[in-house]
Amino acid sequence: DVRELDWWQAAELPGMTVTATPSRHWSSRSFFDRNKTLWAGFMIRFADDFQFYFAGDTGYSTDFEETRNRLGEADLAAIPIGAYEPRDFMVESHCTPEEAVQIFRDLGARRAVAIHWGTFKLTLEPLAEPPVRLDQAMRDAGLDTADFRALTHGERWVF
Repeated sequence: DVRELDWWQAAELPGMTVTATPSRHWSSRSFFDRNKTLWAGFMIRFADDFQFYFAGDTGYSTDFEETRNRLGEADLAAIPIGAYEPRDFMVESHCTPEEAVQIFRDLGARRAVAIHWGTFKLTLEPLAEPPVRLDQAMRDAGLDTADFRALTHGERWVF
């Protein structure tokens, strides 16, 4: 079942509501359709009121504060931390680990898992750099590094 949503539109599914949220990126499937389709994150509210936020592929923006204001805080968020160098080129579509921490704070998320890093080399930063910078950014912000984790492949996280 495929449902097309614009930003802030919601789809009711058995046991959950999925709301498309704004993010900062672009779209293209060919040379002739740049930004003809929408990019988005998703807030999923389950029947037990647990909220999961999937940021998708995004750069930093104030959209995350608006998401929190409209939909409430996320219990768990999936936030990208990689593919950010060279910065002048990637700033519009990919966030740094430090910006990911700001997204975490803007969302008011209880916990977050890092996505969009470590599977294969997309950009110029070293493959292992994003989680190191994430931990440092959490410490610099006075936050518990256990609340926003970059899991290794196959690692499980129970909380």
